[in-house]
Amino acid sequence: MSKVSPFKKKYVHITDEKANGLIEFDFAIGDPCMYVELALPKEQFEKFCINNTVEHLTRDQIIDVENDKYKWQYGVIGTLTK
Repeated sequence: MSKVSPFKKKYVHITDEKANGLIEFDFAIGDPCMYVELALPKEQFEKFCINNTVEHLTRDQIIDVENDKYKWQYGVIGTLTK
């Protein structure tokens, strides 16, 4: 029986698109709540997404990430609801 690694899934969440074409985004492997903040020009961002076979976070995942981020900042879980 083979187990699928949770690290196979990769996620992006676009956090800002600058006027100069720069895309700011969060990139996560495995757990959407554990991410790094990156920025790339739009064309390179699109290639990055293809090369890494990423999934864009769903609305529910974004809420989970934001509530988790709030917990780390303030010591209590955020109250955004789905």
